[in-house]
Amino acid sequence: MLRTVLTAALAIMAAPAFANDSVAELGTGGLILSRSNAVAMQSEDLFISPEKVAVDYVFRNNTDKDVSSIVAFPMPDIEGDPNEMPAIPEAQSDNFLGFEVTIGGVDAKPQLEQRAFALGIDITTDLKAQNVPLYPFGDAAKAALAKLPKDVAEDWENRGIIIEDTADDGSGMQTAFAPFWQLRSTYWWRSTFPANKEVHVSHRYKPSVGGTSSVSFFYDGQFQGQYAAYKTRYCMDQTFENAVRKAAKANPDGYPKYYESRIAYILTTGGNWASGNIGNFKLTIDKGNVKNLVSFCGDNVKKVGPTTFEITAKDFYPERDIDILLLEPSDNGGNGG
Repeated sequence: MLRTVLTAALAIMAAPAFANDSVAELGTGGLILSRSNAVAMQSEDLFISPEKVAVDYVFRNNTDKDVSSIVAFPMPDIEGDPNEMPAIPEAQSDNFLGFEVTIGGVDAKPQLEQRAFALGIDITTDLKAQNVPLYPFGDAAKAALAKLPKDVAEDWENRGIIIEDTADDGSGMQTAFAPFWQLRSTYWWRSTFPANKEVHVSHRYKPSVGGTSSVSFFYDGQFQGQYAAYKTRYCMDQTFENAVRKAAKANPDGYPKYYESRIAYILTTGGNWASGNIGNFKLTIDKGNVKNLVSFCGDNVKKVGPTTFEITAKDFYPERDIDILLLEPSDNGGNGG
């Protein structure tokens, strides 16, 4: 099974985990093509770490005619619930993952398509009419909501577009309107695949790393809590579990002194190319620090460096997504795995 270790920083003192000290990760994947029976994915080289996701593709048009196609990168949907803040790398930007793409080594300038929804209804026009940015988590959106006419604010609250939020801003408890809508964002561009030629496409972004301030599946001397769900999702094996037990025994308080972090990579949304398979697939995981522990599912993994693990396959068809569980020592101690 695929066993790897990654790193992330969740700057909270470790303690037994509860729901309110958890930050949700946003599942994100790779490129999607408009369906084509002419363009094949010759290779995909995927690198995942808590600091970056990098994907290098080689597409090939195996026909005698040029093919024009839409290529898209769907950003994860985000919802402006003040009580459910997800992990967002670039919190003040529409490009909240810092997405970049090159074609043939040249920086591309993709278009950004964004739509906002409340209760499944498109409210993009409503927001733009009041000069409210569509991105819900930036300071600009909050500032714009503070300027809404009273009748508009009441209407939007009734329609589930905004919600009253009471929080301490440093000067005491204050109540203000907060975004409650969902944002869907997609970067896209038109690309030409010349007849009988390869096209190299690379993209990079910062992953959304969710986390919990301590281990949510081991406490009071035993595996419990999230253990059953994690066992299925991350394929935790005996070696990984033994390391958790060892860390718990080393702590007088009886719980393992680790931060818990999670990365979700959506691998199954592709396939809109000739044959649907990836000719040569390589996945590399960089754990970042030899002291970290992690587990996730896969086959035929090789450790290729002190902090890196690799899996390769030919004529690869992705049947499941990649879910990565990271444990980082909260006291900078412990053993790597």
